[in-house]
Amino acid sequence: MMEGSKMKICSSASTRLLWIMVPLILVSIFFAFGNSKNSTSLFSSSSWLFGSGKNNPAGGQPELVAVAVVNGVADREEAILEDYSFNSSISSSFSPLTAEADQESQQPVIIQRNETFNISLEKPNELPSLNETHDVPIEPKIKKKFSNLKKLEVKLGKARAAIKEAATSGNQTDDPDYVPYGPMYWNAKAFHRSYLEMEKQFKVFVYEEGEQPIFHNGPCKSIYAMEGNFIYQMETTKFRTRDPEKAQVFFLPISVTAIVHFIYDRNSKEHWNPMKQTLTDYINLVSGKYPYWNRSLGADHFMLACHDWGPELSKAVPFLYKNSIRALCNANTSEGFKPSKDVSFPEILLPGGTMYGLIGGPSPSHRSILAFFAGGLHGPIRPILLEHWENKDEDIQVHRYLPKGVSYYGMLRNSKFCLCPSGYEVASPRMVEALYMGCVPVLLKDHYVPPFSDVLNWKSFSVEVSIEQIPNLKKILSGISTRQYITLQRRGKQVRRHFEVNMTPKRYDVFHMILHSVWLRRLNMRLHGPEYL
Repeated sequence: MMEGSKMKICSSASTRLLWIMVPLILVSIFFAFGNSKNSTSLFSSSSWLFGSGKNNPAGGQPELVAVAVVNGVADREEAILEDYSFNSSISSSFSPLTAEADQESQQPVIIQRNETFNISLEKPNELPSLNETHDVPIEPKIKKKFSNLKKLEVKLGKARAAIKEAATSGNQTDDPDYVPYGPMYWNAKAFHRSYLEMEKQFKVFVYEEGEQPIFHNGPCKSIYAMEGNFIYQMETTKFRTRDPEKAQVFFLPISVTAIVHFIYDRNSKEHWNPMKQTLTDYINLVSGKYPYWNRSLGADHFMLACHDWGPELSKAVPFLYKNSIRALCNANTSEGFKPSKDVSFPEILLPGGTMYGLIGGPSPSHRSILAFFAGGLHGPIRPILLEHWENKDEDIQVHRYLPKGVSYYGMLRNSKFCLCPSGYEVASPRMVEALYMGCVPVLLKDHYVPPFSDVLNWKSFSVEVSIEQIPNLKKILSGISTRQYITLQRRGKQVRRHFEVNMTPKRYDVFHMILHSVWLRRLNMRLHGPEYL
């Protein structure tokens, strides 16, 4: 009994001890395994940084940026740089905005491919902790890639500023060939600076499309000779560029005189249609092949026409008529000529194709005739002139036809004033003939914009007489004193260089003055093309 009792007592004591020890053992085991998580392991393990799950296009797990951990040490820098290079290449392929590091501190930026996870490092040697995520907003810097058009406009803006400064300053640049001065120019300093700026940067692209004789060709010996001369010189000048991206303006090498000569059918009631269609087809051709016409709706394009029908044919293309720069001999404001947009250039007759024998004349004291005109009876003004003065006064020599043996150019050289009335159209070669031979031009015209009048003050070297004052012509011209006349003639000789036609163009001659007038119109406009980011 005693032993049995002891056995029961020991057994119960052992049981109680076992119940006490088991929990202690379990607790020890628990703490032992728990502490081992913070101990150094001989095995490699990995950890993951999760990007934000917001806006995940898949709607499931967010994309991951992996950072390897070896022996408990994170090789974060390598992982970050690898992910940056990968994501930056992806983002640049589809996004117009490029988030980039500051170039001065060379801060790396991580851009997740779905643009939901961004890590910005303030310093290159500081890395984000693995135990926390960073959601630092990045303000992307927009890197603008300016178009060639924008670059051209910047250069033109600098030219405008230089011209404006020259117009108001007292300084004028030296020039080995010619320095404009005097009242013949509205502002000689501004013109000189503008001309030099043109020489420095002006570039013209000449469309190569089109075949002769309608295109890239023109007359060189008739009163429309300036068409052929200009087209030829434009295609061989240093101002031409073969790269349209470098051009400020684009030239349409069309000869209206050639269109009239080869296409006009005087027997057809619809004679305008085939001529206008030729012009329309050409514009359609170049606008379909190149982007430049459509980019500006023709505003930076120009055509040149000395034929009387130039203004009418330009109406075939509405944007050509309304927007483009039209260089015209027939600069008639009543027929749509706009001085702020269009260019007036002179009609010059070169019987032999050159100026040979046309330049020069006697001094004023050897000019016995007060005024001279000889020409056909056409247009609204000439009948009035002939009605009042034809064969009626020795001082005012007005003829419909010159007597046999009388030289037309001889009469010009012996006259003080040369009458320049309009015919059917306002343009006339007599103005330039007068300047060539030292005769003061007398303009008898309505609605006419004289050549290069944006630069030249025609009232300083010519005489303008209204149509109503034709009956008083002798009184008006006789009232000009000898001193005044000598001044007018001397100024005319000075500006003559701007009307001279040289087979090899010279600075400030008529070719360069036409080009300068186009240059001024281009300066008067600003084109705004698309800017790509």
